[in-house]
Amino acid sequence: MKRIAAALAALTLAGCSSMSGGDAMPAEAAGAASSAHIAAAVASEARPAEDRARDAARKPAEILAFAGVEPGDKIADLIPGGGYFTRVLAGAVGANGRVYAVIPPAGASEMDWAGMIAPAAAAHANVTVHPQNYMQMTFPEPLDMVFTAQNYHDMHIARYGMNAGQINQAAFDALKPGGVYLIIDHSAVDGADMSVPEALHRIDQAFVRAEVEAAGFVYEGASEVLRNPDDPRTANVFDPVIRGRTDQFVLRFRKPG
Repeated sequence: MKRIAAALAALTLAGCSSMSGGDAMPAEAAGAASSAHIAAAVASEARPAEDRARDAARKPAEILAFAGVEPGDKIADLIPGGGYFTRVLAGAVGANGRVYAVIPPAGASEMDWAGMIAPAAAAHANVTVHPQNYMQMTFPEPLDMVFTAQNYHDMHIARYGMNAGQINQAAFDALKPGGVYLIIDHSAVDGADMSVPEALHRIDQAFVRAEVEAAGFVYEGASEVLRNPDDPRTANVFDPVIRGRTDQFVLRFRKPG
């Protein structure tokens, strides 16, 4: 935690703000959102109608382009929920790629994680449901990317029994040198304390950056595509006044090498 505190102090001195856009990465640095393999994955009629209805809010083409997803990539979709991004990632990496939908082992949670992801896995031959202890997750091959959307704050909710530092280290170890760690989450107000993940299901962007850098990752930039300046970042993300319209950060990190 000392390394994280020092990194947070450095970010503060540098004037980093989660709403400033000062560390945003230009779109051309990560590839155009119109890349053919990504556009085809998003446009696929095999995607459920309810997924396609959410595209305007979740911006899958822009997110995958910023992440740098390429055909043939091997990707871990960490805590995939119902598989919204799992499906798009599977389409973008193609038949020579692989998406590991990483869920808790059977019996480790009261939620039916296997049932939620089953339709996405059944629809895509290149999706493998991968039950793992997140803190000790391993894969049968080196990964090009670890991807997680709207889940990082959950690693800081005590009752879930997760340790973010250990998960970040496991992600680092699973990646090839040069591999990408892509994190999307709901923004808390700058400097929010660590009671906020449980109370509001949000987290401070600067804290996430410092914590991930402490695992050895190099920060490459942020996308502004999911920003909503009208969100005061003080309401629970499930509150009807803001649900589906939260201000979100998108951070890209790389394993050196």
